[in-house]
Amino acid sequence: MAFVVMYDASVLYPSTLRDLLIRIAQSGLVQAKWTEEILDEMFAALRRQRPDLDPERLDRTRSMMGTAVRDWKVSGYSALIEVLKLPDPDDRHVLAAAIKAKAQVIVTANLRDFPAATLHEWDIDPKSPDEFVRDQISLDRSRVYASVQQIADSWKRPLGTIEDVLERLERSGLAISVAELRARP
Repeated sequence: MAFVVMYDASVLYPSTLRDLLIRIAQSGLVQAKWTEEILDEMFAALRRQRPDLDPERLDRTRSMMGTAVRDWKVSGYSALIEVLKLPDPDDRHVLAAAIKAKAQVIVTANLRDFPAATLHEWDIDPKSPDEFVRDQISLDRSRVYASVQQIADSWKRPLGTIEDVLERLERSGLAISVAELRARP
C-alpha cells in the first residue's frame, strides 16, 4: 500500500505543481490527503493573487480535485488543533489533519512553519515539493515521468512538451531535469 502524504495549500496553489502531485497520487505511488480547510486556504490565495480567474472555473477545479484522488478528504481533526504547537498557529490544522490521516509526510513549500523536530514527535516528515518529487523519482522514475508526460499531453493550446512542464515546475520551486526523469538507475 502507498504511504500517506498530506498536501499543504502552498503546494496545491501552483497549477502545474498541483497537477503533478495529483497525478503522482493517481499513479499509486502515494495516498494523497488534504482537507476542505486546506482547499479553502488554497483557493482564497488563488482568488487574491489572480482575481482575473473565472470563479466558475475555480469551482470546477476544486470539484475535479475531489474526484481525481480517491479518499483525499480528512475530517475529524479539529480537536487536535489546540494542543499543537507550530511557529504559525494558522498551520496547526494541517498538522492535525496529517496526524488524523496517519500521514508519514507533509509536503509544503513552507518548511520553516513545519519544523522537523515538532513533526518527528508525530512520526511525520516535512518535505519540500522538490524533495518529495525527487523521492518519488527514486522510487519509480517511470511513473513520475508518465505523470509529467500526461501533463504535457493535456496541454492543447499551445501543445505542451515535457520541457514545457518542467519549466513551469521550476517556477514553482522544482528543479527536476529531463535527464533526471529519463536516467536509468
